[in-house]
Amino acid sequence: MLMVTTNDVPGARITQVMGQAFGVVVRSRGLGGNLIAGLRSIVGGEIHEYTQMLEEARRHAIDRLASNAALMGANAVVAMRFDSSEIGETMSEIVAYGTAVVIDEGRGASAPAPDASTAVPPAGPTFGQRGHAS
Repeated sequence: MLMVTTNDVPGARITQVMGQAFGVVVRSRGLGGNLIAGLRSIVGGEIHEYTQMLEEARRHAIDRLASNAALMGANAVVAMRFDSSEIGETMSEIVAYGTAVVIDEGRGASAPAPDASTAVPPAGPTFGQRGHAS
């Protein structure tokens, strides 16, 4: 499934918005990992055990997001984001979320750029103009 962090897919047109989709993962580091990470935190630097745990959790959250979007009938997710938080002192929550959409890849962009020759000027005064005749 295509997932992008942008609001549209270049070269494709969004034909249907299915709604919000998400994938949630909660992970806890095992006792051994917490012990090693605690020792590494004394010295400083990257704690590889936690980095690995969070990378795996992020991959699982993306997989769950894709499954959720597919169940909704979508073939893509736009505006995909991650969020994370801690639950207690030993667990991390990773959420991948976005908008599940159906795209048609052969029909042009979802939001075509406005044609400057047909642009309508704004109504009323704009910055630097007075609201009355001089």
